[in-house]
Amino acid sequence: MPEQMDAAAVLAGAARIEATARARSRWYVRYLWMFACWQLILVPAVLLWHGMVGAMVSSGANAVVAVSLGLFTVRQPVMPQGYARQHLRMIGAWVAAYGLALALGFLVFTDSVAFAAAAAVVCALPAVVTAWREGRTA
Repeated sequence: MPEQMDAAAVLAGAARIEATARARSRWYVRYLWMFACWQLILVPAVLLWHGMVGAMVSSGANAVVAVSLGLFTVRQPVMPQGYARQHLRMIGAWVAAYGLALALGFLVFTDSVAFAAAAAVVCALPAVVTAWREGRTA
């Protein structure tokens, strides 16, 4: 009987550790939503604000947000399972969407507010989809 009690105590301890790890890994969903919201600001600013001032302000703001999100990530005590692969897929999809949005926005849809709005939503989608998937498993 003492062995069963010891086993039950060990299992209860493991369950507590798992619950703590899951709760602490939810930060990634918040990160993804912040990244997605930033796209709704960044993409129209880059596409619609022309000239050196627009480029400098957009680049500076993007650098501040990227560094802030990076610092937020580094300070987290727990990484979700499969984080690196999932995050690289999300960033890869974002890079493709962002690059296509900039190319089309500068070459074909110059000064189009409708295109800038649609491009912002498309650029936010990789983070939104990943946040939704991660939120279901966390």
